Amino acid sequence: MENLSDELSKLMINKNFGEQFKKLSNNVLKDKDVNEFLNANKNKLDHQTIIKSISKLYEFVNERDKVISGKNSTIPGYEPKLELSKDSINVAYVPTKSKLASIKNEKMLKKMHLVSLPNALRKIDLKQFYTDKDQERIDAYNDILQFIVDYEQDSKTYHQGIYLHGEFGVGKTFLMAAMANELVKNGYELMLLHFPSFVTEMKNSIKNNTVAKKLDRIKKMPLLILDDIGADDMSSWIRDDIFSVILEYRMQNSLPTFFTSNYSMSEFEHNHLKFNNKGDEEPLKAQRIMQRIRFLSKEVKITGDNRRPQ
Repeated sequence: MENLSDELSKLMINKNFGEQFKKLSNNVLKDKDVNEFLNANKNKLDHQTIIKSISKLYEFVNERDKVISGKNSTIPGYEPKLELSKDSINVAYVPTKSKLASIKNEKMLKKMHLVSLPNALRKIDLKQFYTDKDQERIDAYNDILQFIVDYEQDSKTYHQGIYLHGEFGVGKTFLMAAMANELVKNGYELMLLHFPSFVTEMKNSIKNNTVAKKLDRIKKMPLLILDDIGADDMSSWIRDDIFSVILEYRMQNSLPTFFTSNYSMSEFEHNHLKFNNKGDEEPLKAQRIMQRIRFLSKEVKITGDNRRPQ
């Protein structure tokens, strides 16, 4: 079977086309990608349709070559693709690989809400977590992996979160951020929130009457990580009207919730929650809050060296 581009070249020799048009057409029709497209659709095309579409074929070759050479096409981030419609050949523009990666990254940025934490956490990967042959670190890592597997298999079912506690700088936030990045890669929405900074923000929100709006957004987040609880001076208002409300809503609605803290659960209850900002003991309120935390999360200890810059 004679190649279609050769057939067309012979046809145009005998037609009253200008020399410039003939030269441009022949160059375009000899292009490998154009040739493959025309021959793949040979049964659907007639010569007249192809000749009328030379400008489209030329556009395709010209724009494709721009992309190959590292330049932007007419539509930056997109590359040309030949398409066949009912009676003509058209050029469609589809995202390049780099554009698709950029789109995916933008979607991930929208899915992962960082509150008062550095953007560098978005780049952390689970493979970067050092277990150091420390059994508690290995166990903590495996617990995180197990949650990811279980959650991705069935995100509609309730999955208990983790209360990760350990000394300053051992990698609690790092491990939570690594888990968060793994989940957002697969399209899950979550929030990683630095609780002490959030406390300050909520106090400031009283002035502009935005407490309820901010609280509503946080308590309803599909997956929530409360980082560094116990590091703030928790007032009775924060404890009872903010923290407790978040926990109660998430418990009632079976929403996965994670915590990091320098305190164990017992220490958090007796050394932090038990006392209000005036120093008065309120053990029953502390117990009620801890019941919610224990429902929402499994206590996991992590040990290791302080890896933060001294």
